[in-house]
Amino acid sequence: MKKHNFSAGPSILPALVMEKAAAAVQELDGIGLSLIEISHRSKEFVAIMDKAQDLALELTGLKGKGYQALFLQGGASMQFLMAAANLMQNKAGYINTGAWSDKAIKEAKRYGEVIEIASSKEANFNYIPKGQDIPTDLDYLHITTNNTIFGTQFHDLPQTNVPLIADMSSDIFSREFDYSAFDLFYAGAQKNMGPAGTTLVIVKDSLLEKMNKDVPSMLSYATHADKGSMFNTPPVFAVYTSMLTLEWLKEKGGISAIQEHNITKAKLIYDEIDRNTAFEGFAAKEDRSYMNATFNLAEGVDGSAFDEMWNAANISGLKGHRSVGGYRASIYNALPLESAQQLVDVMQQFEKTL
Repeated sequence: MKKHNFSAGPSILPALVMEKAAAAVQELDGIGLSLIEISHRSKEFVAIMDKAQDLALELTGLKGKGYQALFLQGGASMQFLMAAANLMQNKAGYINTGAWSDKAIKEAKRYGEVIEIASSKEANFNYIPKGQDIPTDLDYLHITTNNTIFGTQFHDLPQTNVPLIADMSSDIFSREFDYSAFDLFYAGAQKNMGPAGTTLVIVKDSLLEKMNKDVPSMLSYATHADKGSMFNTPPVFAVYTSMLTLEWLKEKGGISAIQEHNITKAKLIYDEIDRNTAFEGFAAKEDRSYMNATFNLAEGVDGSAFDEMWNAANISGLKGHRSVGGYRASIYNALPLESAQQLVDVMQQFEKTL
């Protein structure tokens, strides 16, 4: 029996995508070869890459608006380095909202001065800082739109006239944005888009023209853009599966439709967290993530029986990150409403045992 998968990542993929990807590993589209044994220069894979890039721009509303979609390697962690290497001239601003922001700041310091515009570190990152003034002389401002570990999310973007850069690894394609507010954003595939192994970068053409030139080839956005994400051998399976997921999302009605679905799931879980006397939410209510619901046991409650109950209910991946403890329900695009309901049912059953 397939488990209810609340893993923070690598995470759940749509069943149809899994079926198509598995079939392609055996044989791609009747060509007599597996997806993972064809040349990345073959017409079959070039068409896959082109379609994946096109869908990424279409779904974000950026097609034909002067942006490029790149499928790279190294995860979002590589982007912490690449963004600074390509964009830093003198100094950049970062809003620190969690562990991944911390890591991005660490890498950026290799290339220039980093100004921490705001931070919620003093409260263990349980809220999103707001209302800060953004200096106008920054090379760029970097944010992490959704904080997987702590369960917080930017619901309003900072207002700035400098290039806005974002790590969207855990909420890309999950909600409507004015994506044109960003000059560059990136996301590891393994949350909402595909398996681990590729990272989507969407970058404005005008920003590409202004980037640092003295950057190693593998770290250069301009190099990868010029070669259509084919400067080196791309991760063919991860790109193909991402393409399938983007097709699935388009068929579902796109980002607006999936946002409605995600809000329904999140509301179901958060309403139960707030109602149930056995639990308490971790993140500030106004900053709660629609992708990662973090919660703890109420004071004095022994959770051993709850742990037994959710495991027995075929639920997987609910344990919280060590930085927060408790529980984390990751409710990415492909998680069905039935799984959210299953979790709520178990939470209600547990409360009755107290």
